[in-house]
Amino acid sequence: MIAKLKGLIDSAGEDWAIIDVAGVGYLVFCSRRTLGRLGAGEAAELLIETHVREDHIHLYGFFDALERDWFKLLTTVQGVGVKVALGMLSVLSPDQLTQAIAAADKGMITQAPGVGPKLATRILSELKDKVGSIALGSLPGAVDAGSLAPGEAGGGAIADAASALVNLGYQPSQALSAVSRTAGKLGGEATVEALIRGGLGELAPMNAKGSA
Repeated sequence: MIAKLKGLIDSAGEDWAIIDVAGVGYLVFCSRRTLGRLGAGEAAELLIETHVREDHIHLYGFFDALERDWFKLLTTVQGVGVKVALGMLSVLSPDQLTQAIAAADKGMITQAPGVGPKLATRILSELKDKVGSIALGSLPGAVDAGSLAPGEAGGGAIADAASALVNLGYQPSQALSAVSRTAGKLGGEATVEALIRGGLGELAPMNAKGSA
């Protein structure tokens, strides 16, 4: 079982790359997002998912662990094969997938090739309770809300803000949904601190309803 390849990029196509490892060329299927970070003749290191079938052995490569984890999670959904999963990861970043699923945004999911409304509904339904663990699991540890300082939102701002809300006692799915709605209102430049404040504001009506 191949778990990682490190070598030189020999060549690449629309959904594949050949990695030369000590003279042996490995054909690896990748998302466009990963392929965009690979250049012919350049050194590269990819995490690999090996799929063994009766008639073939295919390698799927990922630039980082988060994209690989999303690939594995997406392919647990009935109707989402490896091609569809790579297509989704080509169109949507892990953060965007987190937002879309937490906010039940079918329109965003159907941007991916091969994903119609019916499949999008199934993806949202089956992954809504799992998205919290994968997003929060991408962090090195739980985030203390008091230790978060204002700064640019960046790729992990939504996960950081959601983690802080989880530390305050909210469920991961609730936290991610609230932070995602806040991010949609504030835009991509929102700070982690602003996302936490907004997320708490989104959750306030739920708390009032629960205590009534």
